[in-house]
Amino acid sequence: MLIEIEPTPNPATRKFLPGRIVMESGGRDFPNATAAEASPLAEALFAIGDVDGVYFGRDFISISAAPDADWHALEGDVLTLLLDHFTLDAPLFKQGSAAGIEIAPDDGFDGVDDPADADIIDQIKDLLETRVRPAVANDGGDIVYRGYREGTLYLVMQGACAGCPSSAVTLKRGIESLIKHYVPEVESVEAV
Repeated sequence: MLIEIEPTPNPATRKFLPGRIVMESGGRDFPNATAAEASPLAEALFAIGDVDGVYFGRDFISISAAPDADWHALEGDVLTLLLDHFTLDAPLFKQGSAAGIEIAPDDGFDGVDDPADADIIDQIKDLLETRVRPAVANDGGDIVYRGYREGTLYLVMQGACAGCPSSAVTLKRGIESLIKHYVPEVESVEAV
């Protein structure tokens, strides 16, 4: 089995492509070791040490290293662990875990949309799904709709996008420009 490794725009994150489906649908972000308890693979990756974040995408796994970690040393340990996991066809999540459930981030945003904005929200979600998420996934990350209120679109950046030095530029110049072009009701895009 060959696992390809790609750099991402986030220098702390690498994208690992095992050549097979990782998640049938959606993605799963593990921003810390406590969140990784639902997945034996995510737990094992954090147990290596120097792993600061794990994200499972459709056909990739993004792994972020701690600030002072040496990727050259860490890469071999990560590859060995991923090879063992996929060669054994081990489960991605623990049996009986709430693997498909995403817990909303505690960001103070209630995420409740105004029903009067339903058409705008549908347009936004369609653009995110068809244009934004595929591009962000190419860089080892994901972007999740969190809400729309009074002209402001709220998004959560995950995987390689979380903490990436260029994520603010991507959010404002790329995503915000695209969304505002097609949905003029959107005045700004904010990360939560």
